[in-house]
Amino acid sequence: QVQLVESGGGLVQAGGSLRLSCAASGRAFSRSVMAWFRQPPGKEREFVSAISLTGAITYYADSVKGRFSISRDNAKNTVYLQMNSLKLEDTAVYYCAADQKRTIPDPLGRNEYDYWGQGTQVTVSS
Repeated sequence: QVQLVESGGGLVQAGGSLRLSCAASGRAFSRSVMAWFRQPPGKEREFVSAISLTGAITYYADSVKGRFSISRDNAKNTVYLQMNSLKLEDTAVYYCAADQKRTIPDPLGRNEYDYWGQGTQVTVSS
């Protein structure tokens, strides 16, 4: 099993930056495809980004491409989401997720992610 704990959320002005972290327990982190999803207020959860086991393959939703960057440190069992040029519409609860069944991420986030964190709130103000 994998337990995921997100951190790094908060309140930031539009145009600012935040870095989210997701710390994973257990030895299986390096064998997990990792992803970030978000759920804006009143909306369904949506895919943000995903990264392969080694970090060689990354995918992003069109809405964040060029502004967000996903990375991972397998020695620290941690995946990161660097968010730059934040917009009001980036306001959401951000979740990290792990898929231990596949070795590559789906470009649209359609992996079967069976482990989820509790989420961290990101609020972008004008």
